[in-house]
Amino acid sequence: MSTRPIRTIIQGQHVITATPDISVTAAAVAMRSAKIGAIAILENEKLVGIFTERDALFRVLAAGRNPITTTLGDVMTRDPQTITPNRPLNHALHLMHEGGYRHMPVVENGYLVGMVSVRDALGAELVEFTEELDSKEHLSEIMA
Repeated sequence: MSTRPIRTIIQGQHVITATPDISVTAAAVAMRSAKIGAIAILENEKLVGIFTERDALFRVLAAGRNPITTTLGDVMTRDPQTITPNRPLNHALHLMHEGGYRHMPVVENGYLVGMVSVRDALGAELVEFTEELDSKEHLSEIMA
């Protein structure tokens, strides 16, 4: 597993944020537009929660709540586990696995600086893996 610092994964990332008073519908539209599975919830520039696609499914739809009138503050995960950007990727993956979630806010000096997800984290490793397989396949062709 990668020991790359999380900072390299979130470099150049634009984190989508919202406030607790916006509707679940508005958040879902923003998430769809940005093609992301989680949105960070801020109050006075400080992270207070996270809202994920799973929250929308389980805490809103499955609970019979109206997404137009339900606010993020009603259904977000409050005070989510965070990680600093200098920690290695494998530490974030371990925490996400242990906690049973797929997104983790990255916080530095009390401020949100990014969001790491299992999908984002696996991107570079999948590329490396694919390149390695291609290389092995090419060597097999040469040696045959």
